[in-house]
Amino acid sequence: MLQIRDLTITMKKDLRTLVEGLTFTLNPGDRMAVVGEEGNGKSTLLKLLCDEALVEPYAQWEGMIQKDGMVLGYLSQELSGEDKGKTVYEKCAESAAFLEATPKELAALGARLGVGPETFYSDQLMGALSGGEKVKLRMALLALEKPDAYLLDEPSNDLDISTLRWLEGFIKNCPQPVLYISHDEALLEATANCVLHMEQLRRKTLPRHTVARMGYARYVSERAHNFQKQEQVAKKERQEERKQQERFRQLYQKVEHGQNAVSRQDPHSGKMLKRKMKAVKSLERRYEREHEARTQLPDTEEAIFAGFGEGISLPWGKTVLDFTLPELTAGGRVLAENIELHLRGPERLCITGKNGAGKTTLLRKIAQELLPRTDIKAAYMPQDYGEQLDPGKTPVEFLSKTGDKEERTKIQTYLGSMKYTPEEFSHPVAELSGGQRAKLFFVRMILDGANVLILDEPTRNFSPLSGPVIRGLLRGFPGAILSVSHDRRYIEEVCTRTVELTEEGLI
Repeated sequence: MLQIRDLTITMKKDLRTLVEGLTFTLNPGDRMAVVGEEGNGKSTLLKLLCDEALVEPYAQWEGMIQKDGMVLGYLSQELSGEDKGKTVYEKCAESAAFLEATPKELAALGARLGVGPETFYSDQLMGALSGGEKVKLRMALLALEKPDAYLLDEPSNDLDISTLRWLEGFIKNCPQPVLYISHDEALLEATANCVLHMEQLRRKTLPRHTVARMGYARYVSERAHNFQKQEQVAKKERQEERKQQERFRQLYQKVEHGQNAVSRQDPHSGKMLKRKMKAVKSLERRYEREHEARTQLPDTEEAIFAGFGEGISLPWGKTVLDFTLPELTAGGRVLAENIELHLRGPERLCITGKNGAGKTTLLRKIAQELLPRTDIKAAYMPQDYGEQLDPGKTPVEFLSKTGDKEERTKIQTYLGSMKYTPEEFSHPVAELSGGQRAKLFFVRMILDGANVLILDEPTRNFSPLSGPVIRGLLRGFPGAILSVSHDRRYIEEVCTRTVELTEEGLI
């Protein structure tokens, strides 16, 4: 068993407490989903449980983490820069379990994940793999290690739909306990049997956590029901309190008026009024105690709030894209042939396909064609944020073009609407979570007034709390959207047309 007792984690830079007094036990059969807003410390928690050295540069902790010699299989959210420069075989050869595995075992594991046995011996760089290929390969290496528990940070990121179904089955049927972070609501509903919800209330000054031994859908439903019930009770108590205060005010004024008006020649009446005033003061103290004990209004972490400007428009039926490509290649390989893609305003088109099919490569080529156009205002959100984000810059510096005071104030207002704190305005991008980095691209698209959005996995790093907001934002976008996604909720709720990239082209 993995036991956590009274765990508190604090950021070194701004002394913000991510979690306080966290206690739970991870038992065999537990499939515990860690959910919460971006930047709330979910990844930090998993890193700490795996190896405290991973968080030592930026966080401090106290409490007890009892592993009892357990081997923990940890899947990080992103590959390190060093690992990106290794070949696939070099990365695999670091695992003793891989070197000991038989070709039959590797073939069986690869078949379950949709990875050919030859992939393990490839001289292709890890950084050149698609997002889904990286996740599948690393999951395969973890499975070979046969850990006592799995710690998975966003394992569903970038997986194609068939592999997502495999991942759902893996988590549901895994005999070892699984502690995992995911923003995929469909995956959470299908797999979690307990939930750890990490929150940051009152502008990230008050940490709160909830451990619920129930499925995700039930947790969300009961939480909403309890908050609604609490809000109704709290409002009713406040209405009664206002009536009570008004009755008390009238009584107090009546007694006070009597005291002021009583004649010195009538000491008996004066004593009676003094006793009445004493009773009134006692009643006031009782009301104060009741006020302190009244039901509080629910203290919840609000979702992000942002929207595209009203001035954005794109003529109905305008030709946004007429794209043809005889061959789509990457690394000397032909990925697809005879690609044709047409996009009109205001369509919301999604490209799906298996991992490694070339979706990101295709979207980059289309972005290169659309971004220089002057008849539209296109914006591009890459899958790998590092393509455009300088890790040393702050959010304000990344978004700033002129550097003047008015622009900085506008940027900070939008960052605030995305639940950035004033302290985070000046944090380097390297210290931000994946979700916080994703928000920067949305803020930039809003500030630029883009009417054509090119989005590679736009929802992959948004929490279940922010996800519905982002989907609603994109569903109501008045321009055109061309995206790549495996997010089933996004495809269902946002996209008006879907095509699949295959070796024969787009279907």
